[in-house]
Amino acid sequence: MELVKGVKRAETLELDELLEETVRGKQVKVSGAVHTIRDMGNIAFIILRKRGGLLQCVYEKDMSGFDLKDIKEGAAIEVSGTVAESAKAPRGIEIRLRGIRILSQPEAPMPLAVSKWKLNTSLEAKLNYRAISLRNIRERARFRIQEGLVRGFRDFLYMEGFTEIHTPKIGAKSAEGGANLFRLDYFHRPAVLQQSPQFYKQMMVGVFDRVFETAPVFRAEKHNTKRHLNEYTSLDFEMGYIDGFEDIMAMETGYLQYSMELLKREYGEELRILEIELPKTDEIPAVRFDEIKRAVSEAYGRKIRSPYDLEPEEETLISRYAKEKWDADFVFVTHYPSKKRPFYAMDDPEDPTYTLSFDLLFRGMEITTGGQRIHDYHSLLGKMEKRGMTEEGMEQYLSAFKYGMPPHGGLGIGLERLTMKLTGEDNVREATLFPRDMSRLEP
Repeated sequence: MELVKGVKRAETLELDELLEETVRGKQVKVSGAVHTIRDMGNIAFIILRKRGGLLQCVYEKDMSGFDLKDIKEGAAIEVSGTVAESAKAPRGIEIRLRGIRILSQPEAPMPLAVSKWKLNTSLEAKLNYRAISLRNIRERARFRIQEGLVRGFRDFLYMEGFTEIHTPKIGAKSAEGGANLFRLDYFHRPAVLQQSPQFYKQMMVGVFDRVFETAPVFRAEKHNTKRHLNEYTSLDFEMGYIDGFEDIMAMETGYLQYSMELLKREYGEELRILEIELPKTDEIPAVRFDEIKRAVSEAYGRKIRSPYDLEPEEETLISRYAKEKWDADFVFVTHYPSKKRPFYAMDDPEDPTYTLSFDLLFRGMEITTGGQRIHDYHSLLGKMEKRGMTEEGMEQYLSAFKYGMPPHGGLGIGLERLTMKLTGEDNVREATLFPRDMSRLEP
């Protein structure tokens, strides 16, 4: 019998450990993947790819104890050698090799030149070989930034007293409705993939007051654009006992401030690799939907075509206007027309044609939709009736309101869109590990 007593410390060192002054000049073991080999004759540089970045190893023909021909790009190896300083090496250190153990060898040459600084190939090729293309340092850095955004969301909301929940993605009825639903047969009963966790997170406000979730949502939209996906990750929260929808915007602003500081503090290497300039988050302007449409129309000579929604070109112009007028990277657009918002959105008591809701635009694109919800049972039924809706399939949702709910509101942030704009990409698929769109179900 053996007793397992917890995490076992590996003999091999990670990059952060190798950077410590105490290991300089000492013999160490390091494991990693062969990122590239630069053969200079009697000397060669073997660059290892590790979770913390790149590590340079120096091969000397008569001293390293193995033949350079024994290893290939993509091989997983364990090396031993001495840590030395090197101004030209990544992170300023290198390993003078004295031994090697091959853990695995690739069976075929790399289909993509992942060791290049920029992966100069088509998006289609990158997605077809996704597990390989993400071995490129710049490609994978994008998803470390994405990790920071999710980590910041969780950490910040925990600090603000939120409870993390996990809601089902298969349901009888969708919160958003409409035609863009993935329908499926669920043991001979009709079901749908959820477009958002809206119903569930509202119900849980009556339990925990403040809840959040990071999870996939599904939209059967027949769009093949650079900004649409059929499955994406939504950062959702819902909070009760609010004074107004402004509390929701303030909470999101706090999240953005926290996350940008986290990225600056702990993801500096990725920011450097991707040459990211972090956006301003100290204060974010909030402007009414109707007023900003008119302002942009007058400022840039663009005729208002859709009085009830923002077109992509308008989102770009509003962000441009916010940058020029207020030096703002983000801008809240508030009081969306009731006609374009779901039934649970609270109408503005001063003008019911508008809602107490908002979108957040970031560098020309909508990344968040949120607002205050109707919390009164009879008001909710009245709005459903006005829209010709029935209670069928929503009995459980409505029962939460029947037995009392606090004033509440919330939002959903599109993680991939936020990542895309922050990293300066122009296609949301670049910020999605394994995109699902109209034509792609693999890998």
